Amino acid sequence: MKVVISVDMEGVCGVASWVQVSPPEFGGLVNGTEYQTARERMTLEAAAAAEGAIMGGATDVLINDSHDTMRNLIPELLPQQVRFTSGNDKPLSMVQGVQEDGVGALLFVGYHARAGSPRGPLAHTWNGFIRNVRVGGIDTGEYGLNALLAGHYDVPVVFACGDDVAMGEIRAELGEGVVTVAVKEGLSTYAAIHLHPAEAQKRIREGAEQAVRAAKKAQPYTTRWPAPCQLSFDHQARADACARVPDITRVDAVTVGWSSENAYHLFQTFRMLATVAGVRLNG
Repeated sequence: MKVVISVDMEGVCGVASWVQVSPPEFGGLVNGTEYQTARERMTLEAAAAAEGAIMGGATDVLINDSHDTMRNLIPELLPQQVRFTSGNDKPLSMVQGVQEDGVGALLFVGYHARAGSPRGPLAHTWNGFIRNVRVGGIDTGEYGLNALLAGHYDVPVVFACGDDVAMGEIRAELGEGVVTVAVKEGLSTYAAIHLHPAEAQKRIREGAEQAVRAAKKAQPYTTRWPAPCQLSFDHQARADACARVPDITRVDAVTVGWSSENAYHLFQTFRMLATVAGVRLNG
């Protein structure tokens, strides 16, 4: 069985600040040393999930770099038998690879809580200005959008690791059948209690093995299609811009809505609106 591992960085053990997860090339509030350390831990957690997946019966593992520029993984620290993707111009973004024939499971590594989640370390959805995403009446985050997109290709999410707030949100939305591993306990947006990295990787390895062994019984995540969708922002100017897009309606001052016939349409519409909403706010 093929498996895909989608690996983000904000949910990785030891991470609690934007300084740690921001590639230095962009300048601003960044630190090359802290980012490099977070890169290494991100890669080692992805490696642990891959090792567990292989022990659980996976015959082909694709690790998809899903953070920011999507050029964070350190290949030399990955198991030799895996494949990996890098670069952020990918048709399916954070779950690139689920469309391949034979993929039977998707694993989330380093995942974080959705925007607005109390106590969720670095909680956000996609970028810094999306306030909320609602699909079929359910508020969701990156995990939900990615799970729905994977479900479009009949691929279930079987495993997730990250902060405890995110793990609770994932179980609540995707179901208790998803094996979850909390590598840190959120105290606030910028603080957490962490496991030792070696212990976190051990638990990830064990959880991924358990999840992949049971993957054949897992069901893809979906909703009732067509589904009403809403996207809320931190400023009305962003909704102004999105409301000019054909088939997009204004819901309120900071929210726009539309209907999607399937998860692929939902995801690509969401990505487009997230780009359109990136307007200057200073006139």
